[in-house]
Amino acid sequence: MRPLIYAANWKLHHGPSAAREFAARFLELTRPVPDRDLWFFPPAVSLASLADAFRRRSDIRVGAQNVHWELKGAFTGELSLAHAAEVGATLTLVGHSERRHLFGETDEQSARKVAAALAAGVTPLLCVGETLAEREAGRTEEAVRRQLEPVSALVADAGDRARVLVAYEPVWAIGTGRNATPKDAADVHRYIRRHLTERGWPGRVRVLYGGSVNAGNALALLAEPDLDGVLVGGASLAAEGWAEIVGVGG
Repeated sequence: MRPLIYAANWKLHHGPSAAREFAARFLELTRPVPDRDLWFFPPAVSLASLADAFRRRSDIRVGAQNVHWELKGAFTGELSLAHAAEVGATLTLVGHSERRHLFGETDEQSARKVAAALAAGVTPLLCVGETLAEREAGRTEEAVRRQLEPVSALVADAGDRARVLVAYEPVWAIGTGRNATPKDAADVHRYIRRHLTERGWPGRVRVLYGGSVNAGNALALLAEPDLDGVLVGGASLAAEGWAEIVGVGG
């Protein structure tokens, strides 16, 4: 059985009180499963509450949705990796499509965040994916390559590269109810690994799929051996629904 990661991105939902309530219910509904890791990315204000609530579950890790590449300084409104780690974050999302397309994060800034996370001992989950226009123009691989290249240029150490995970999130499938087919997703996952191998990355990079994943399609997606897990938004917000999804494939 290959290890699977079920990652929940709560986006701008669940403050500290709601996060504690979710955790209490989720712990009632689930138990650790071998070779299955559960990752949570709550809003920054809920990091401490959620990390504390899950502290006795070794299969659960908590991470930030976004960080700055500097640990301190005059960066009003940003989240320091040092501060996130202090309250229990061991992970961070980097370059989510909403950060790129709503807030103007560049590929180079995403690469700096990956490098900073590695230096801080935090595991980065780098998000990449194409827009609908890029997909329809047959430029999916070009778009993904463009987002990966700055990371390869900035992160050269083999040990650091081995700690990076990638999430393939086609922008056209996030929050739209549309979803790439399992074969579509697997094709891009294979391309991501092939591209990184050609750039000298060691081993088999773990790649997750995100984009309107729910209880109805998670099993089919994870049946593809090229998918190492899922990154889920809206379907992860209810404890009962998320417990159902993390139970598929068991």
